[in-house]
Amino acid sequence: MTTSYTVDHTYPNPGVYTVTMIAIDSNSCNVADTSVRHVIARTDRAAVDFTILKDPSAPCTSLDYDFTNTSVPPAGKPFGPTSFIWDFGDNSAPVTQGMGNLAHRFPAPGTYTVNLILNDTAYCNYPDTASHVLRVSPVARAQFVTPSTGCAPYTAVFNNTSLGGLTFTWNFGDPASGESNVSNDVNPVHVYQDPGTYTITLQEQDPSTCNGASDTSFTITVSVKPTAGFTYSPDPPLANKPIVFQNGSVGGVSYKWMFGDGDSTVTTSMDTVMHLYNETDTFPACLMTTNQLNCTDTVCHPVAALINPLLDVPNAFTPGRFGENSIVKVMGFGILRMDFRIYNRWGKLVFQSDNPNVGWDGNYLGAPQPMDVYAYTLEAEFTNGAHVSRKGDITLVR
Repeated sequence: MTTSYTVDHTYPNPGVYTVTMIAIDSNSCNVADTSVRHVIARTDRAAVDFTILKDPSAPCTSLDYDFTNTSVPPAGKPFGPTSFIWDFGDNSAPVTQGMGNLAHRFPAPGTYTVNLILNDTAYCNYPDTASHVLRVSPVARAQFVTPSTGCAPYTAVFNNTSLGGLTFTWNFGDPASGESNVSNDVNPVHVYQDPGTYTITLQEQDPSTCNGASDTSFTITVSVKPTAGFTYSPDPPLANKPIVFQNGSVGGVSYKWMFGDGDSTVTTSMDTVMHLYNETDTFPACLMTTNQLNCTDTVCHPVAALINPLLDVPNAFTPGRFGENSIVKVMGFGILRMDFRIYNRWGKLVFQSDNPNVGWDGNYLGAPQPMDVYAYTLEAEFTNGAHVSRKGDITLVR
């Protein structure tokens, strides 16, 4: 099996360093193996950045922009004429250039990620990249997307889809949050601690557009969460007895019980729920309560179960009638795996099951079988690791 490891290390000074890694595994054929690599630590890092300005000589409806490379080289290592590549994010051909200004016209309004890539291996941070998001539009139009409802405490995420915009001012309509009620982030996140109705406003500023500024608002509703709660009995557990769960939730309309052993059930009432565990252990039983607004709350408790492995097979059943005796199946506790087979008097296999909850209804290939004595074999393994084998007879009574 191949295992990957990542180790970080900072070298204090420039130079060439020899890195040695020794892998040791006493279970392998060679026990140990060594790998050696040479690492060159350098200090000739270039600072990569640029500025963007809409062409001041063009009309406000134009999509022409001027880009200025403001990168700074390390001392004594000036940039060359091909040290950088411009990628404007609009599917146009990249431009190779050194320092200086560059004009570019975008094909249509939109949001573009402009990258300035250091394309010179003479610097230790090659191929470092500076990126800026540019909102290109002849007019400013503030707009954003966020869900209209949430559950307190609610973390609202705002997706800024504005046209144009250089700066943004948000007001979350939540005075109780103090200074965090406002933000200048492009795509902010805000936590509403209390239920209520809140009006969010967004104002964008962009002097390069024809209208210069735009604002918009949107109202969200933050709802009360339900409170999940439950008790259970018996505690301490009784051997081979189901655990009874009593729902104590407040404000819910549906309830998902997760018993911690892989089984779960969903109910829409506060009625008690019973669950029989299959082995002795402590399980993280959880209840998720949902209200009519799809707000949820979850609570978990460790629930102990006590199972003494047992099994039995009835010696008769009455198919076609109502009640427990209409199907014959393995009855027991703590069964992990099993193979239950039933044969007719001529040795024909008429039923087989590996699930204690699945029994025989007296039919074979869709046809009712005659009243008779049938032989069975049973191989089972319990959750405590014990095995059992049984053989016997079952009488089919009609």
